Amino acid sequence: MARTRYAPDRGLTVRMTATMFLLGLVFVAFVALIIGILVAVHASAAAIVFFALIFGGGTAFVSLFYSDKIALAAAGAQEVSPQEEPELHGMVDRLCALADMDKPRVAIAPADMPNAFATGRNSKHSVLVVTEGLRRRLEPDELEGVLAHELSHVAHKDVQVMTYASLLAIVAGLLVRLLSRYRELAADRSGAQLTGQPSKLISALTKVSNGMAQIPTQDLRAAEPLNAFYFAPAMKLNGPASLSTIFSTHPSLEKRIEQLEKIQRELGQAGPPQ
Repeated sequence: MARTRYAPDRGLTVRMTATMFLLGLVFVAFVALIIGILVAVHASAAAIVFFALIFGGGTAFVSLFYSDKIALAAAGAQEVSPQEEPELHGMVDRLCALADMDKPRVAIAPADMPNAFATGRNSKHSVLVVTEGLRRRLEPDELEGVLAHELSHVAHKDVQVMTYASLLAIVAGLLVRLLSRYRELAADRSGAQLTGQPSKLISALTKVSNGMAQIPTQDLRAAEPLNAFYFAPAMKLNGPASLSTIFSTHPSLEKRIEQLEKIQRELGQAGPPQ
C-alpha cells in the first residue's frame, strides 16, 4: 500500500497479497499442465505459449501505463482546470492534503449516470473522473465522500494489482482457447476414423461454416456464449490469416479440412476400417 495518510487496511493488504500469491501458484501449475499436454500432442505448442505470454504481457503493460488515457477516452471525459472547476478541484486539493498524496488530474464525463472512478498506475500518473449525473445528484459533502473513496483506490495501488491479475487471466484464457481448438481437431479425427468417411465430415463442415454467412450478425452474437460447445463456431468466416482465429474456440475451417483430407489419404492407403 502506498505511504499516505489513508488508514492502513490490513485486511485488504493481506487479501491482495494472498490473492496474488495464490494466482501465481495456480498460474504456474496451470501453464505447466497445459504445456505438458500440448507438447505431447501439438508441435507448435511452445510457440503458441510464447505468443500467449507476450500478448498477455503487452496487454497488461498497455493497461497499466495507459489506463488513465484509456479510461478518459472510454468515458468521453475531459480534463478540467482549477479555473474551470474551482469547487471540484478544491475538494480534491483538501483530500489529497489530508491523505498526503499527489493530486491526480481531474476530469468530468458528460454521462447522466451518477458515478465516479479513479485510475492510473500510481498517484503521480492518475486521473479522477466524476460524471455530470453524480455532481447534479449529490450534496458537496456527499460528493467529497465519493471522491475520498475513489482516491483510496489510487493510494492502495488497486490498478497495479488488478492489472497483474488480468495478465494471468489473459494468458490463461489464450491457453484454454488453444486447448479448445485442439479438442475440436481431436473430435474431427475421432469422428472421421469411426465412420471411415472423412469426406462426409468435410462436406458437413463446409456447408455449416458457409451457412453462417446467411445468419444475421445479431443472431450469431447471441449464440456466441455457446461457441465452445458448437460443431462450428457462430461467427462469420474471416479467412485463415485472421487474428481472430487466435482467440477462437475452434480451429480454422482450412485447418480442419486439411486434417480430414490427411486422414482420408491414410484410410485410402490402409483400406477400409475393420
